[in-house]
Amino acid sequence: MKANHSDFLVLGGGLAGLMLSEKLSRLGTVSVLVKRDLRTCSTGLAQGGIAAVTAAADSFERHAEDTLKAGAGLCDRDIVRMTVREGPARVKELLELGVKFNRKDGDFDLGLEGGHSARRVLHCGDYTGRDIQEALLAACSRNKRVRIYERHPAIDFILEEKAHSCRPASNRCLGAYALDESTGRVETFTAGRTFLASGGAGKVYRYTSNPDTATGDGMAMAWRAGLDLANMEFVQFHPTCLYHPQAKSFLISEAVRGEGGLLRLADGDRFMPRYHKDAELAPRDIVARAIDAELKRTGQDCAWLDISFKGRTFLKKRFPQIYARCLELGIDIARSPIPVVPATHFFCGGVRVDRDGRTAMPGLYAAGETAYTGLHGANRLASNSLLEACVFAHRAAEAAAADRPGSPRTAGKAEAWNYGDARPSDEAVIISHNWEEIRTLMWNYVGIVRSDKRLERARRRIEIISGEILRYYWDFLLTTDLLELRNIACLAGAIIDSASARKESRGLHFNIDYPEASDKFLRPTAVNRYGGR
Repeated sequence: MKANHSDFLVLGGGLAGLMLSEKLSRLGTVSVLVKRDLRTCSTGLAQGGIAAVTAAADSFERHAEDTLKAGAGLCDRDIVRMTVREGPARVKELLELGVKFNRKDGDFDLGLEGGHSARRVLHCGDYTGRDIQEALLAACSRNKRVRIYERHPAIDFILEEKAHSCRPASNRCLGAYALDESTGRVETFTAGRTFLASGGAGKVYRYTSNPDTATGDGMAMAWRAGLDLANMEFVQFHPTCLYHPQAKSFLISEAVRGEGGLLRLADGDRFMPRYHKDAELAPRDIVARAIDAELKRTGQDCAWLDISFKGRTFLKKRFPQIYARCLELGIDIARSPIPVVPATHFFCGGVRVDRDGRTAMPGLYAAGETAYTGLHGANRLASNSLLEACVFAHRAAEAAAADRPGSPRTAGKAEAWNYGDARPSDEAVIISHNWEEIRTLMWNYVGIVRSDKRLERARRRIEIISGEILRYYWDFLLTTDLLELRNIACLAGAIIDSASARKESRGLHFNIDYPEASDKFLRPTAVNRYGGR
């Protein structure tokens, strides 16, 4: 088993992971574990932009109020105010790294998205995430203190105390075990401080805008280490994913509706005004439920998003990626509406952290979609995700500079990976079958609309599937597919437990047995491996 030691270990190569790596490199050496290649992550798919107050007509107060309103009473007000106030400084850093946000007459060409009371979304056309990622990759790639390991999916944390009875606060994270896909062997990566930035878990569901890598690996690792996962019931379903057999996980940005796009049924009926006073600019949870309700009512396969009236010149400039991809598939958005359906998009919950990205376990931090910071509450305001990743990556790096590192001698405590009697798999069909079953049952029973009966059915089935996966995990040599299956099963259970505990409907969580919000549940939901809620 190969051992690697650095001052800092970062799990994930998206916005939060790369920003952490760039900042931490000023303090010491950094190892970055990436599950696939460097450009396979959710950051590169982010079309809309980053929300921040940069216009004189806007204000921190307005941005905070928009965020709190979208969060339906569950945002941490102090975290919201802190995050929006620190946004402009993080935008300035991105500009210094070479990100070229669109401008008009010298000022930022700010976009408007659902839930925002002002234009405040900085963007690079509809390639914002890709351009930010490229700028950070360039900075990290030329930095001799940063070493990136591609195709090294993390398995579990290396802990100072191995006993399951040891609570996180009395333990310490020493690093992580990771699978080297090129050799099939497990390597140890030890560090004074470890940072989770492994993204979300959209692949827990059958339909998602996320890349195939979004299997919630960091969240599942944290759960197995005894840490709290908070607000896992609040799964954001993006209202408008492209509906086409050749367009896997392709998102139609919120910004299309922000620029005037109208949602219609096949007969041309515009239905959103029946659901909310802001119509297409209502918060995402309302738009997603409205589309879901209309499709179930009419039996249609998709809704239609019409932006054709804006004209070809505007659409090619403002939405170059969407325009080009749709045209490849035979959809001319300057002449025809776009077929869309809701799909799993973003997790508002995650590993609980403090205002500086620290988890309850010494030596372990988290940032980005993996973390629960308190910013989003019961629903995320559009384009606040890139903002959160930047702000908390910065704060976690500053916290690491202030915190006492683990002793260099802790590297010697990392035990070699025990392969036991594991052998190569001769029944890979078990992985593919359970993968499909988990994602289908989560979509059908724990999706946009839930009920106690559906949740109980999901719980019973996931317990059986998890037992099968656990036995398979210990019998056979590890593969990335097996690691991902183990993780989505773990998170499916956490989501079901969280959703079952919330006996109300609020934000992204809608239970037909409890259609109203209740003040009894004005608090985060927390679950952990010890059964705590």
